[in-house]
This record gives sequence, structure tokens and C-alpha cells, in this order.
Amino acid sequence: MDLLLSACLGIGLAAACGFRIFVPFLVMSIAANTGHLGLAGGFEWIGSRPALIAFAVATLLEVLAYFVPWLDHLLDTAAVPIAIVAGVVVTASVVTDVSPLLRWSLAVIAGGGAAATTQAVTTGLRHLSTFTTMGLGNPVVATAEAGGSLALTLLSVVAPLMAAAALATLVVLAAALLLRRRRARALRPAGAAIRATS
Repeated sequence: MDLLLSACLGIGLAAACGFRIFVPFLVMSIAANTGHLGLAGGFEWIGSRPALIAFAVATLLEVLAYFVPWLDHLLDTAAVPIAIVAGVVVTASVVTDVSPLLRWSLAVIAGGGAAATTQAVTTGLRHLSTFTTMGLGNPVVATAEAGGSLALTLLSVVAPLMAAAALATLVVLAAALLLRRRRARALRPAGAAIRATS
């Protein structure tokens, strides 16, 4: 049961990294400092005071940067690989009492995968917002992403199983929307061809 809880915690935190990279690290650092979160061996630095200050500054800068129109696109380009690495690190830092092989396998596959998935969704939403609102809706998307990262991080720390369930629901909904959109695209040319021949 401990492995399940720590795995759910790690995956939830990793998914939150896909929304905002530094928000989960900041919350983890605060939780570790207050004794609400245990970290795996070698990751105690996350709960140190210097790390807490660094994560607070980095979080503030990251959140504010997404409200600058040209900078948000630049960050989206760099954020995918960084979010994946962050997802691996946060997952490995909270999965305790297992062999290093299992810890890092879980961190790379589940943590990195969760971060990549949420990052891909947020990048897609930002592009959609840019094309449909000419960028005017991007601050709304940025606010939702920051709020989503904070909410998912807090839920992961407080109730890891609920966070994993919420994440699974979001993935299923996103997959359903993607399939629906692909089917609509596939049917469009066929309908246009039928109209052209009639």
C-alpha cells in the first residue's frame, strides 16, 4: 500500500509539472519543511531552506512569464523536455522504500509520461487559444494552468489516490476529445467530396 500511495503521489506531482514546472517543487519544499512530506534518500535537498527560496523565486518568474505574449510561446518550446525531467525527479523523490531500479523505472515511465501528457495538453490548449483568440485568451489559459498545477499538487500531497483518479479521468476525457476531433476531421473531406460530385 505504501508503494501505491507513493507512486500515486509521484505521478500526481509529475502531472502537475506538465502544467507548471516549479509549482510542485515549491509545494513539496514547503511540505518537507513542515514535516508533511517525506523525501527519498538523496532528495532531502528539496526540503532545504535555500531550495525553498529558489523554488519560490522560480515559481513566481515562471507564472509571470506566461502572461507575456511572446515569452509564453518561447517557454512552451523549452518546457516539454524540462517538464519531463521535472516529472522524473519529483516522482523519484517521493517513491521510498523500494529498490533504485524500481524507483527510477517508475519515475521515468510513469512520472515522465504523466508530465509529458499534461504538457502536451497545455501546449495544445495554448495553440488553440492563440489561433482562435489571436492570443487574447492566453492569459486565461495561463491562469488555468497555474491553478491546475497548484490544485493537482495539493491534492497529490493530501490525497494521492484521489489525485491519481482525477488524473486518470482527465486523461480519458482528453483522449475522448482527441478521438472525436480526429473523427470529425476524417469525415469532413468525405462530406466535401460528396457535395462536390452532387
